[in-house]
Order: sequence, then structure tokens, then C-alpha cells
Amino acid sequence: MSMLFDRVLPDVLRIRAEETREKTFFQTVGGPPVSYGEAYARACAVANGLVDLGVKRGDYVVIMAENSEESICSWLGVHLAGAVEVAINTAYRGRPLVHALQNSRARVLFIAEDLLGALAEVKESLTHLETLVVYSGGSSLPNRPDLSGLRVHEFKSIHGDRETAPDRPVGPHDLAAIVYTSGTTGPAKGVMMPHGQISLFARLGIEGAHMTEDDVHYCFVPLFHVAGKYMGIYGSMITGGSVVIDTKFSAEMWLPRARAYKATLSHVHGPLVEMIYKQPETPQDIDNPVTRIISSPFPAKIAVDFERRFGLRGIETWGMTEVTVPIWQPYDEPLRVGCCGKVRDDHFEFRIVDPNTDEEMPTGQPGEFALRPRKPWTIMQGYLHTTEATISAWRNLWFHTGDHGYIDKDGYVYFVDRGKERIRRRAENISSYDIEAAVLSHPAVRECAAVGVPSEFEGDDDIKLCVILADGANLLPEELIAHVAKQLPHFMIPRYVSFVDEFSRTSVGKIQKAALRDAGIDHNTWDRKASGLVLRDIYRK
Repeated sequence: MSMLFDRVLPDVLRIRAEETREKTFFQTVGGPPVSYGEAYARACAVANGLVDLGVKRGDYVVIMAENSEESICSWLGVHLAGAVEVAINTAYRGRPLVHALQNSRARVLFIAEDLLGALAEVKESLTHLETLVVYSGGSSLPNRPDLSGLRVHEFKSIHGDRETAPDRPVGPHDLAAIVYTSGTTGPAKGVMMPHGQISLFARLGIEGAHMTEDDVHYCFVPLFHVAGKYMGIYGSMITGGSVVIDTKFSAEMWLPRARAYKATLSHVHGPLVEMIYKQPETPQDIDNPVTRIISSPFPAKIAVDFERRFGLRGIETWGMTEVTVPIWQPYDEPLRVGCCGKVRDDHFEFRIVDPNTDEEMPTGQPGEFALRPRKPWTIMQGYLHTTEATISAWRNLWFHTGDHGYIDKDGYVYFVDRGKERIRRRAENISSYDIEAAVLSHPAVRECAAVGVPSEFEGDDDIKLCVILADGANLLPEELIAHVAKQLPHFMIPRYVSFVDEFSRTSVGKIQKAALRDAGIDHNTWDRKASGLVLRDIYRK
């Protein structure tokens, strides 16, 4: 296995297909097992189909689909073709969807059939996209939305029976993926991840969770996120283990699915851990095959009892798309509640710095997490076509994360808080810029500000929207929510709306969002959840 740590994904997949051809690589819930040999052959067929479509080495190819056998083989096929995979959120619509497709400048898009409506709505705003490859759900092309101007192919038609990959080798320095993630300002940024970085992602997961060829990883994290894809699927590929892949998370089904598929390992974000814990406890909970979960964070208030109840080990981590997962709770140590773990200092230099001066903080004093890699090509190479954001993050030769915490005298890292303008909801990083742009398109709105406020889950946010109406305008919160829902994915829709007369501002006129966040929720704040407004009903209209 150690030999494969130094290989890039296309090589690892090929070697696995040669050495463990018949072993199950992955299985989607309800679907048949797919062996390493079968996965490689199908990925080769996709890669050759991409070549036939005119995709060149280094071209960007977008995938927009739920977890499935087809989308997994497409992801692997893109890499075998020497191209760069651009995975975008299946909930994107309106402005965020246009931004991702335009920013990536991709000419080819693999897309699920049920997402074609969202694409058709913004088609006229797209200047780079030329070709669609559709994962068909059974309907015929004439019944689909108007896609005129785009070449449309069925997924099954773009490849044949060729089981040899194109001769397009890649190295650790070559770009592997673009993953869109949101920060404090502006639309989502495309994180440029080289092959060396995604390989390190997998390696850290393997070593941090002691993954072996005997593990079965239950993965429900969407493939447009990095954790499940690179630590779960790619990590299992390196070890020769197996993966069970679900289309979405269900707190009620997490334990039954783990039992049904004999899963030994799962990656579960902090709020989802709490949702599982809230399920009615039974004496049978401890009777399950899962021996460990990877969690960021492992919620402090339930961590000890969660381990007891389910008879497993919780491994807390800290990481982000841009820099992989530099901090892990040591596997051979007992649970240290509320602690992210220790820095993998064989791969990273890590400091706690004053966010204003970049001077290193004393031991035990909180500041901003800053780091840099010890080896080349192991963290992001910048934000795609976003030079200013790249320069801002890379101040003084250190990558500044925006997260805050401290290191104690024994080298253990504790996360305290995100930067005050960052919003993270149910494992989604959310751009306040996108929300505010959608809100400002309503003629009754003069100014607005979106902030994150603490949700019911540890380390998680709900979205609060503060609005100043135009002179003489009247607007109900329900009307505003219906307006923005036409332009934004569901996870960006605010839960709270507060109409205000003015904003507190800095000396240069900038809205003081930290003050809005710290103000929290009061009796004058409208609550979508308490009002009974259901987003699903809005999106159906």
C-alpha cells in the first residue's frame, strides 16, 4: 500500500484493476457490486468517449449529478483522460450555477436529467458550455427543456467497449480538480487541486483512521464535496478496501444501512452526528459493525456518550478543501473532548497568528489558523481566475484559513470559531455575496446583509438576513423568501429575516456583520421554520 501513496489516481486505479480485479470496489445502495476491474473498464470507456468529444489533456469537464455508478465512473474517466474534473453542487441554480459554469469555462458538462431544467433557465447566460452528456432517467429528448444551441449526448452513447485508457499520463503537479467553496465575500471560489493534493487527502484519511483492505466505508457525502470522494473512495482504492455509496444522508437510515452493508467506517460531519444521536436510543444500537467515524467536529456535548451508545471510536479532525486535513485526533490516544487533535507536522507547518498583524500568538492564546505545506503540490494552487482572493489568502507566504483557535502546551489544537463573516450550514460553505445579490434584485429592498447565527447543532450556522427596505416599500418575509428561492439553492435560503432601519458601519462605511451576528435572534425576527413555511413547497411551484 505504501507504494501507492506516491502514485496519482489514474495509476492507482489501474494497479488495483490489475492486482485485485475481482474484488468489490464500490456498491451504490440498492445497486450491484462493481469490482475494481469493472470500474477501471468503465472509466476507460468514459475517458475514450471524452477524447472522441474533443476533450484535451488539461481541459475542464464539469460533473453535476448525485452519487451514482455513472457519476463515479465519469469522475474516474475524466482523470484517465488527463482532464480536470469540476464537481459542482447539484442544488445550484440561477446566479451560483452561472458563476460556476462561467468561472470554470468548461465546454463539456455531465449532468443528471432531472437537473436540466435548472440549466435551461440560465442557458442564455453561458458563453463557454458546448456539450452536455446526460445521465438519462428514462425520458426522451423531445420532452426535455429547451437545450437548443448545445450538443446533447446520452451518457451511454459516448463510449464503447474500449478497456484501455488513453495515453495521457499525469503527475502530482498536474491539476486534478476544481471544487467550489464559499468564503466571506464574493461568489464561490474554485479551489485548484493538483493530483498531489488529492493523493495526500487520501493518505491522511488512511493513516488517520487506520484504513485497511478489510474496511467497508459507508459514504453518503456528495461527490461535489471532498471528504467522501478523496478519503472514502480514493482512500479505499489505495488500501484495496470497499465503499458503499448512498445518494444522501438520513439520520434514520444511517445505522440500518451500516448494518446491511457491514460498514466498518463512515465519515460523518458534526451536525449529522447530532442528528444520528437524536434518534430514539435502543439497546441494539451498540450491535453494529462500525468501529470508527471521522467527524469534524465530533460534537463535545455528546462525544463520550455517542462512543458508548454505538460502541465505536470518534476521530475528530480539522481541515478544509484548500489544505486537506492537517489536524487529526491521534488514533492511539483516548478521546480528548473538544480537541481537533494534533497537526500532521510531517506534512505541514502550522501557526496560530494574530489576524491583523500575522505575528505568531503565544501558546494557549487564540488567533487565526495559518499553514503551509512541507512538500510540493499538496495543497491548493490558488483560486481559479480569482487572483485577488488567492493573494489575500496567501499573505506573507502562509495560507490564512479564516478559522480561529489555539494550541495548548502539549501541541493539541482547539477550534474556537470561524471568521465572523463566514457561514457554514450543514457542511456547506455559503457565500453571503450570493444571498445578498439575490435579495437586492427585489425592487423593495434597498440594502441587506446575510450572516450566520448559531444553529441547534455544534459548530453549525443558520442564515439570518437583515434587510433595509426602500422608501415607502412594504414586503412580507414570505414574499422575499419566495423571490430568492427562484435564484438560489435550498441551502442558501435564510431561516431568519429581520427588517431594520439602519446598519452599524465601520469608519469606511462597511456594514459591521460581526455585530449583526452577535445580536442573534430576538422577538422581532421572523423565523421561517416557526412560520411553517416549507422550502420544498416553494420549489415545487
